[in-house]
Amino acid sequence: MAPRFGTDGIRGAAGSELTPDLVRALGRAAVAALGTDVPFLIARDPRESGPELEAAITDGIARAGGTVRLLGMLPTPGLAASCAATGAAGVMISASHNVFSDNGVKLFEPGGRKLRDETEAAVEAALAADDRPEAESAGSITTVPNAADAYVAHLVMAAGGGSPFTGLSVVVDAANGAASEVGPRALRELGATVEVLHAEPNGTNINAGCGSTYPDVVAEAVRAMEADCGLAFDGDADRIVAVDASGAIVDGDHILAILAIDLQARDRLRNDAIATTVMANLGLVRALEPRGIDVIVTPVGDRHVLAAMEDHDLVLGGEQSGHIIESEYAVTGDGPLTGILVLAAMVRSGRSLAELASVVVKYPQVLRNVRVANRDGLDAATEFWAAVAGVEADLAGEGRVLVRPSGTEPVVRVMVEAASTDAAERFADALVDALTGALGAG
Repeated sequence: MAPRFGTDGIRGAAGSELTPDLVRALGRAAVAALGTDVPFLIARDPRESGPELEAAITDGIARAGGTVRLLGMLPTPGLAASCAATGAAGVMISASHNVFSDNGVKLFEPGGRKLRDETEAAVEAALAADDRPEAESAGSITTVPNAADAYVAHLVMAAGGGSPFTGLSVVVDAANGAASEVGPRALRELGATVEVLHAEPNGTNINAGCGSTYPDVVAEAVRAMEADCGLAFDGDADRIVAVDASGAIVDGDHILAILAIDLQARDRLRNDAIATTVMANLGLVRALEPRGIDVIVTPVGDRHVLAAMEDHDLVLGGEQSGHIIESEYAVTGDGPLTGILVLAAMVRSGRSLAELASVVVKYPQVLRNVRVANRDGLDAATEFWAAVAGVEADLAGEGRVLVRPSGTEPVVRVMVEAASTDAAERFADALVDALTGALGAG
């Protein structure tokens, strides 16, 4: 079965699930949904399947009468920034943090925003029908020179230019991905001393034991080199995980707190609130409460975060996973930009990354993936929900319970946060027993 839209575009094994024919049809569907009046900017990460899929979607768009401008290898946020600057729609060919044998297609609306639900539905409907005839005359295809240079200039501008990072030593793990050249270059232009890991993409080594999904790698390098901090990107650089000088992980929860406090201190945190997802740690909320900063909670997915930011007129939002959106400079998660903003906060405060991150004291989280016989019966499992209510009452505001059914497996995810690991494990075990008692063990 061919893959269809998930939480972040279409993704699957290149060649068997994500085929050139499917991607070509997706190009036609994108034109059907978004029209021929707006050009499509196309970028890709360095996976070996990228050029073939780029050619396929280019062909589909052009034959449907759309205009294509090819940016080459560029991070997802670099594509989004180009779309924002030009008003163009966007196509990113990447499977983000997945292994090299996977690939994917993310679509962006004119201006660089990820697809709204209604636009995605229109693309899916057009893809299912796939009856758009070829245009009487094919659209044009051009190559945009210096797209990487424009993105680096954008990153440097976000830090105010000059050399504010002089004296800072930074280790960057580029995951052999799309930011292998542009991420370190921007930091160096801002004055940082940069040691680079995994910045030699060969088509098959993207995310291979490196990058944001393997933060221990950059942590070890930071300690060995006695650097001030480390920044690890994923394959398309739309997320980041940082580490402090001791190698301790600074994740999206910490980063949101650091940036929110920095923005508030400069009177730039609109409406004194941020947006994040249900997966954020309660420690983030507790860190911001004394400062009068509200936390607006959304479903999982950075497009939901962006929607909440738009609805509530916010400048900052993101996910624990490291997708951070600072709407003054970006319309999507941007790993290199986020790293630069964190370094700028360090410079302004005169404090180390460890000191800034210490404001968030994490509540222990225990996650259980429970295979059940009847996942569809979850909503009606009254005895289980009574057990959840009992645990929440026992937590008394010093923890929480999150229950989420998997969209693809007969699995229900049960997450418990509590003031201690022992308490979180005890409550989680009790809820697993209640869940399997209600729905049957899978």
